[in-house]
Amino acid sequence: MKIKTKFTTSTNIEVEAIYYDQEHLSLLEGKKIFGVHALCFYQNKLLVVYAADKDGWQPAGGAVEEDETYEEAVIREVQEESNMRVLKQKLIAFQDAWDPKDKNSFVTQTRSVCLIEPIGEFTKDPDGDITEIKLIDPKDYKQYFDWGEAGDRLMEQVLKSSSFL
Repeated sequence: MKIKTKFTTSTNIEVEAIYYDQEHLSLLEGKKIFGVHALCFYQNKLLVVYAADKDGWQPAGGAVEEDETYEEAVIREVQEESNMRVLKQKLIAFQDAWDPKDKNSFVTQTRSVCLIEPIGEFTKDPDGDITEIKLIDPKDYKQYFDWGEAGDRLMEQVLKSSSFL
């Protein structure tokens, strides 16, 4: 499925995006991936993290560093933001997003589903961006983050794909 959408970033920039799920993953080949989001499960609960700078809850994720694969970025970001270890991960979707007023703003971000386990107690992430984590019933995700039609499709795919975990 392919979904065209618009949203406002935490810095109040209107962004256009196209969400692609599993059937379109071949379109990801050759693209530079700028960011990752990981929809992580521990004991059938979904991990959400509180980003103080965005004043909201979201799945764990962040930027892909130089010379890092998206898989490595997922592992690093999940550990930094939650003190959890990724045991398994599976790419299930990606999104191309851009600011229509800025031709150089195009980014590609992946969406993965993961099985995780705690490494130890969470205190804070090294950058200080994440101040709290929760494990929630995945059906309650809209109480924490709402990514519109693309988010609904993503969660539908996550719940189907979580059976691989």
